[in-house]
Amino acid sequence: MKHDQWLQEHVSRLGIDLTEHQLEQFQQYYELLIETNKVMNLTGITDRDEVYIKHFYDSLTLIATFDPKKTKSIIDVGTGAGFPGIPLKIAFPDLEVVLLDSLKKRIHFLQSVVNHLDLSGVTCIHGRAEELAHQKLYRASFDLATARAVAKLNVLAEYCLPFVKVGGMFISMKGTVMSDEVESAKKALHVMGKATFKQTTFELPASMGTRSLLQMQKRDHSPKAYPRRAGLPVKQPLV
Repeated sequence: MKHDQWLQEHVSRLGIDLTEHQLEQFQQYYELLIETNKVMNLTGITDRDEVYIKHFYDSLTLIATFDPKKTKSIIDVGTGAGFPGIPLKIAFPDLEVVLLDSLKKRIHFLQSVVNHLDLSGVTCIHGRAEELAHQKLYRASFDLATARAVAKLNVLAEYCLPFVKVGGMFISMKGTVMSDEVESAKKALHVMGKATFKQTTFELPASMGTRSLLQMQKRDHSPKAYPRRAGLPVKQPLV
C-alpha cells in the first residue's frame, strides 16, 4: 500500500478525511525533512514508514482531544521539525498555528516548509517560551498549546499554560508516562491555572510504540510571575 493511502486509511479512523492535495503536502513535507536532515539534525527517524507513523500519524492523534471546528489558534512549543504543528495545519487548514523553537536553524527550516507547502496562517518564531509567554500578543491568547516530548510535565505546564486562554487546553504528547511524573506536576497545574488533568494512552500502528496524550484544561489565569526567567523552570521545577 502506498504511504498516502496508508495515511488516509488510518487517519480516517480518527475522523480525518485528507484530500489529494493534503496527501501531496505530506509527501513534500517528508522529502523536505529528509533532504534537510542530511545537513541538519532534525530527526533520528528517517525511514518513510516510521516518519509516516511516528511523526505524521502520531501528530494527528491529537484530534482525539480537541474539536478543530471550535479551535482557532494553536501554539506548538518546542516544535523541533514541526511536530505536531505542521501536520495539524495540513489536515486542518483553517487553524492559526504558531511554531515556537529556540534554535534559529530549525525555524529557518520550518519557514521553508511553510513557503514550499504554501501554508497560510502559520507563524514561525525563534524564541523561548519563558520570554514569549510574557508578551501581550501571545499571553493567554491560544485555544490550544501543545508540546511533544520536550520536558517533564511540571516544567511543560509552566512553559505552556500561560499561553492558553482560560477555558482552553494544553496537551502534552509523550510516550509512556510514569505516575510519579503526573503526581509531581499537580502543584504546577494548580499554580498555572487550576488546570484539570486527563490522560489518554494508545498504541501506534505496526507496533511502533505506546503514546500518551496528557490533557490539561485551564480554569483560571496564570500568575503574572510565570513562566519564570529562562532556565529556572528546569532548574527549580514546581513540585
